[in-house]
Order: sequence, then C-alpha cells, then structure tokens
Amino acid sequence: MTRCAVALCLSVVSLSVAGCSGSDSSTSGAGGSSATPQGGTNSTGGASNSSVGGGGNSGGLSALGGTANAGGALNTGGSKAIGGTSSTGGSLPTGGTNSNGGASLTGGTSTTGGVASTGGSKAAGGATGTGGSKSAGTTSTGGTNTSGGTADTGGSKTAGGATSTGGSKSTGGAVATGGSKATGGATGTGGASGTDMCGRSTSITVPSGYAKLSWHDEFDVNGAPSSANWGYETGFVRNNELQWYQSQNAAVSGGLLTITAKREQVTNPNYNPNGSDWKTTRQYAQYTSTSMTTSGKQSWKFGRFEMCGKIPITKGMWPAWWTLGVSGEWPANGEIDIMEYYNGKILANIAWATSTRWSAHWDSSTKAVDATWATQYHLWRMDWDSTKIDLYVDDALMNTGNLSAMLNDTNGQSPFLQNAYMIVNLAIGGDNGGDPSSTTFPQQYLIDYIRVFQ
Repeated sequence: MTRCAVALCLSVVSLSVAGCSGSDSSTSGAGGSSATPQGGTNSTGGASNSSVGGGGNSGGLSALGGTANAGGALNTGGSKAIGGTSSTGGSLPTGGTNSNGGASLTGGTSTTGGVASTGGSKAAGGATGTGGSKSAGTTSTGGTNTSGGTADTGGSKTAGGATSTGGSKSTGGAVATGGSKATGGATGTGGASGTDMCGRSTSITVPSGYAKLSWHDEFDVNGAPSSANWGYETGFVRNNELQWYQSQNAAVSGGLLTITAKREQVTNPNYNPNGSDWKTTRQYAQYTSTSMTTSGKQSWKFGRFEMCGKIPITKGMWPAWWTLGVSGEWPANGEIDIMEYYNGKILANIAWATSTRWSAHWDSSTKAVDATWATQYHLWRMDWDSTKIDLYVDDALMNTGNLSAMLNDTNGQSPFLQNAYMIVNLAIGGDNGGDPSSTTFPQQYLIDYIRVFQ
C-alpha cells in the first residue's frame, strides 16, 4: 500500500486526548502489471485478484494491561501506559503489484477468470461523514486515593487525590508506577499532563498551519469500534491473503483498539470447487483477522493524518493503515499507504494509474525494522495538501510526492484531489506477507488513536 498527507490553515487549539514518533527512505517504481483488484500489493510477479472495499466484520480481543497512575493533583485527560511487548505481524496489501512480470488483474471490474469485482483493491468511496469526536471521560477514582502524589493502583483509568478526566487513559501528579503493569509489563507514565502511548502529551494540540481537529477516534469506549466511524470488509478480499476477514477480531479496551490475527479454521460459504476465482476455490480459511474501513462513513480531502500504534512483525504478518479515493476504480482512485509492513520493512507508498487497467505506478520508500523497534509504539503521519503528499514515521520523512508528477495515464488527472477514506487492517500471508505457518498466534495490531487535522 501507499499513503499521503496535508496542511491547511493555522491556529493552535488544545483539546484533551493523545499523540507519538523514526525512518529512512529509498524509492522504487512499479514494474510489470499488477494483479490485484483490490489495491493491493507491492509485490513482484504473479497475479492476484481481489475485490473492492465493501463491508466487513470485525471483532477479536484487545489486550491492554491496566495501568496504575497516581497523583495528588488534578489528573487530566489521560495517557495510556507505555510499554508492552510487541506482537509481530505483517502489513496490508498495497494497490496492485509492483510486479515484474505476469499480467495482473487487480481491483475492480473483473478478476482473472473469476467473479467480477469493482473498485481498486479496496472499497470504493464514501461521502464525507462527520468525525466522531472523543467522548469525554467520566470522573473516576481508580484504586484507592492516596495522598502526597504516591502511586495509586487502578484499572485502566485512575485518579489520585482529586478528580480524574479522560476516558480510560490515566495521568498522575507524579509519574505513575502502575499498579498492574500496562501492556507488556512496562510501568505507566504520568506527569503533570500525561503522555500517550507514543510518549506525547495527552492534551491534543492542533498543529501549526491547521485550523481544527476535524475527526478522531481515541478508542476510549470499550467494546466494538464505533459504528459511526467504522465498517468492515468480509471474507477473502485481496492479494491471495490467507485470512478470513470478520468484525469480531477487532475490539476496544483500556483506550486501545486491538485487531487480533488468529489461527482458526473458518468455512468459506462461497466455496465452489469448480470456480476459477481464488476467493471461491478455497473451502476453508485457516486464519482470521479484521479489516476496518471508514468508506461510506468518513472521508477527507487534505489534512494531517496521524496514527499512534504498535504493529506485529512476525513472519506472515502484513499490517497497514492506508487511504483510497472515493471515486474511480483502483488504482485510478489513488492509493496512499501511510503505514505498511511486510518482510522486515515498513513502507510508505503512493500509487496511481498506468495506461493498463489495474496496473499502478508506485512511488515507494522502505525502512528496515527489527524486533526491538517493534516492541514500541510509533507515530505514523501524512501531510497532504493540493500540491504534495509527505509521509512520516516518528517525525522522520520517509517519502514525498508532488501531485503534479502523479497523474493517471488514463485521463491525465490527479487522483489525489478528491476525498479519500481510510482502511486499517491486519493481513496474513498472501502475495507479500510471507508464510505464517511457523508463527505463534494470536498476533495483535494495537492502536492508541487516529486523528485528522484540517
């Protein structure tokens, strides 16, 4: 996949919630044609079919150790405890394939010898929705009140001497020492205003050059992700991936969204042993996961997009956070992979149409990462405006693309001058993810928040 970002207005506003940050780059073009009807893979060779967006289900379990924070003074909007062991995993399919050979069929209208599908690799468009604003946390007192700013133990929200605000994220007067330890056993962080999982203040500040926090999901309400923000892809979707997408592998708990990849057998209701489409010739799926999308619910044109998350990088994992334009079939609708991981590297990609249907031009940059890097939360960012797209990880620029140089061969137009929706998914195997057979499951993709400033 491939991704992008923006800048508008100026003004600084302070709200209550959370923020994050690393990288290096190299570019690669696209070769061959791509076989991915879904927005798909930065893969080489081979053909892959896939369908478009659509709804899906999600669910799963979410993991977060409760943090204990304390404080003597007023606690404000909280942060989540930092730490946690990192699960490892892969990234999501990128549009098309950066293939060297083989004709490729991706996206929309038809798959090779298979069922007709529409859209790039991912679901098409959706009108701009209204951004779900963060619900204010109710006052809570986690654990026992202690005086003098010593640590207080609590669930995922705690309050020291006075009152506490900020959903399930906690802060403390002094640095919290965490009663029960947060995800992965590291102690929670506190301080006067608190820090989020990426080590930034939990008080949201509108960046210079932007007017407002246009939309965000802080994942502070336990249960299923907000239906006002998220829909789901279902079943086998793209890039010959191994997982069956379903909603129940995504859940919110303790201020985190967790997408869980599981090794479990699911019967394919679309099974046809005589079919020619890979989505129907598999009788069973041996893995399950979730792909969440804002298609039809929320979309944006230009802005700064931020996600604080921790990704799994074990063999076979293919996590991603990416956008697709609301109009046109893939890749003529434009794909931006703000975060994608597979085979030992994170990628920042931008894709648009060649003169061959379902074949993309790719502007791609990669950075090698290791298990130590994966134990931490990182901040991915896109700044996207009417002239260019800049993609960052931990505030380090990974890739930049000028819109004037990224015009569809089919019509000479930029696909990045329209609204786009986002997709958050954890794929397994397929064209790029690798073989997960030796990987220990479950694997988890954890997200603290996603925000859009305009």
